[in-house]
Amino acid sequence: METLLNDFSPGLFAMQVVILIILLILMKKFAWKPILNSLEERETGIENALEAAENARKEMQNLQADNEKLLKEARAEREAMMKEARDIRDNMIAEAKEDAKEVTSNLIEKAQASIQQEKQAALAEIKKNVAELSIGIAESVIKKELSNKKDQLELVEGLLKDVTLN
Repeated sequence: METLLNDFSPGLFAMQVVILIILLILMKKFAWKPILNSLEERETGIENALEAAENARKEMQNLQADNEKLLKEARAEREAMMKEARDIRDNMIAEAKEDAKEVTSNLIEKAQASIQQEKQAALAEIKKNVAELSIGIAESVIKKELSNKKDQLELVEGLLKDVTLN
């Protein structure tokens, strides 16, 4: 440090101060403004980028909210369609059961009517057979019992009385 003080020259010092001041003035005039302008531009660009990012984030949130809303609506619509399909299926099943009941009832009624007709026909056949058997038996009995004329006349008169009374 002593050598530094011994070698000190006031003229050199003044010259260096003047050069420093000129350098500062030149830098202020030519360098500081462009540097500050570029810094301001950069700052503005960063702020714009941040605002754009914030706007994009907000828009993304809005889109997500819209997507969730659309998804909820789609789910609700799907549920409504499923409910409608279940209702239609239930109605179709109920109608099919009702139709089956009607068809079954009709078939049962037709079968009962057919059975009744067959029963009537069978009864008529049985009556016819009984009548034929009765007539055959009666002929045999009458031939055997009415071998004489007097018995025949009494039988005919008795039958005539029964016929007129009925």
